[in-house]
Amino acid sequence: MKVAVYYNNNDLRLEERPKPKIGKGEILVKVKASGICGTDVMEWYRIKKAPRVLGHEISGEIVEVSSDVKNFKVGQRVFVSHHVPCNNCKYCLEGNHTACETLHTGNFDPGGFSQFVRVPKINVENGTYVLPDNVSYEEGSMVEPLACVTRAQKMIDVKPNHKVLILGSGVSGLLNIQVAKLRGAYVIATDINDYRLNKAKEFGADKVIDAKKHDLDIKADMVIVCTGALQAAGQAFNCIDKKGTILFFAIPNKNIEVPSLDFWRNEITITSSYGAAPNDLEESLKLIQAKKMNIKGLITHKLDLGDIGKGFKLVAEPKDSLKVIINPDRIE
Repeated sequence: MKVAVYYNNNDLRLEERPKPKIGKGEILVKVKASGICGTDVMEWYRIKKAPRVLGHEISGEIVEVSSDVKNFKVGQRVFVSHHVPCNNCKYCLEGNHTACETLHTGNFDPGGFSQFVRVPKINVENGTYVLPDNVSYEEGSMVEPLACVTRAQKMIDVKPNHKVLILGSGVSGLLNIQVAKLRGAYVIATDINDYRLNKAKEFGADKVIDAKKHDLDIKADMVIVCTGALQAAGQAFNCIDKKGTILFFAIPNKNIEVPSLDFWRNEITITSSYGAAPNDLEESLKLIQAKKMNIKGLITHKLDLGDIGKGFKLVAEPKDSLKVIINPDRIE
C-alpha cells in the first residue's frame, strides 16, 4: 500500500509499505478521508519523531474484521479515534480520560495518511464509531477535531450570556465559535487575515476584530486561544476579566509569560485542553449527524494522497484555506 511519510513540513514522501495484518480483536480500515490537523504542521513538535506516517482525523470503510469482533462488520463506514483511554487508571476512574497514559501513547497503525490502517483491539472497543448514513466520510473525519472543542468548552463551562473572546479564526477557532454559540455565549473573534475574519462572521461570531489593525480593548469572561502566535498569549491576559478563565486550545512553541500580579489579584484561571474522551466523540458525532454544526463549510480542499505536500503547505501557510482533507484512496 502507499503511505505518505512525514520528514518535515516541506518533505512528505510517498512510500510503499506492506498492508497491515490484523490480529485478534482488530479491524482493517480503508481510509477514505484523513484531515490535516494544525498540530500536524507544528514542525517543532512533530519533527522529533520523524520520519513517521501522520494523520489522526480519519474515517473509512471496514475491509477486514477479526473473527472474534462482534460489533463491527466488513463494509461499515466508520470514524476511528487514534487516542483512546484504558478506562481503568485513576485518571479514567476520576473522569479525566485525556490524562490517561494509554490515551497518550496509543495509536492506529501506521497513520491516517495511508491507504489502510490497522485498528488495535483497544481502539476497536473504545474508539470506533459507525457513521450515520447522513454523515459523509469528510464530515466523519471532523468528529475528532470537534470533540476536542466540545470537551474544551465543557471544561471551562461556557454558559449563556458569557462573553467569550476567541483569538484566532482558523479551523479550531471557527469550531469554537460554533460551539460557544450553541452554548448561548456572546462571541467575539479575532484574526489578522481578512479571509478568516469573514469566515468568523459567517460561522456566527457576534463581533470580529482585525487584530493587526486594532488594539483589543475588551474584558471577556472567557478567552480561548486558538493560535500558536506568542503575542496571542499576551492579548489573552490583557483581555481577561476578573475571575475569568483563559483556555489555551493552541500553544506557542515558547514558554508563556504570566503577569503574576494580575493573575493573583484578579483570581484568573489559566488552563489548557488536550484531545477528547469517548463521551466527547459521541457528542461530536451526534452534533454532526443533527447538522447543528456547519462542518461542510469548513472543508475548503480535498486532495489525493499524492498532493499531500500541497496540503501541508496550505495548512502551514493558510491564506484562503481552512480544512484540508486527504483521500488516501486516491493516489494521483
